[in-house]
Amino acid sequence: MLAEVEDAHWWYAERRHILDSMVQDLPVGVACDIGAAGGGNTRVLLKRGWRAAALEYGQEGAEVGASRGLSVLRADATALPLADASLDLIVALDVLEHIPDDDAAAAEIARALRPGGTAIIAVPADPKLWSAHDEAVDHVRRYTQTTLTSVLERNGLVVDTCWSWMVLLRPVVWLRRKSSAGSDLDRPHPLVNAVLGTVVRAERHLPVRSLPGVSIWLRAHRP
Repeated sequence: MLAEVEDAHWWYAERRHILDSMVQDLPVGVACDIGAAGGGNTRVLLKRGWRAAALEYGQEGAEVGASRGLSVLRADATALPLADASLDLIVALDVLEHIPDDDAAAAEIARALRPGGTAIIAVPADPKLWSAHDEAVDHVRRYTQTTLTSVLERNGLVVDTCWSWMVLLRPVVWLRRKSSAGSDLDRPHPLVNAVLGTVVRAERHLPVRSLPGVSIWLRAHRP
């Protein structure tokens, strides 16, 4: 179920596109995808030529990744089983919001990166959007750009860029979650999936990244 939703869902598909666009200018090397779940983002890195491992805390995600032939590590993001300065890239998409001690996770990311290494982070935006969805998927917090950059900078990373995503769909998400009783990351009807995918893809071409969105993306490096 996890893999099927991840493969087809408009939200996961556009995250993979964004990740691919963010790594295309980086020289390939050794990478780790923290919170890899079904491994969709790990496979983006592998296709780009990275030597990438999937790191997953949960058993289901780890088993799915392994079943797809990925190199999987089962571990906590606050205690990475990685040597100091051993990675060129760390990806952590929608991970930090699940961790009570996000400072510890950010410090581990900085520790494991080589000098000059890159971190690509995505998190849910805006505490005002907190809803039953966040509780259902075990979020601890939602971030602002200021709170996200602060946690990374105080743990040794330099933020290169930080921007909003899902700006166009923010009113739809707000309305849905206002009356929602649980997670909305289910399998949508194919027509709904296609329409929402079209809307979110439009943001690739529009100057909306500085406006309030539903998620925040950030790219940083270890100095």
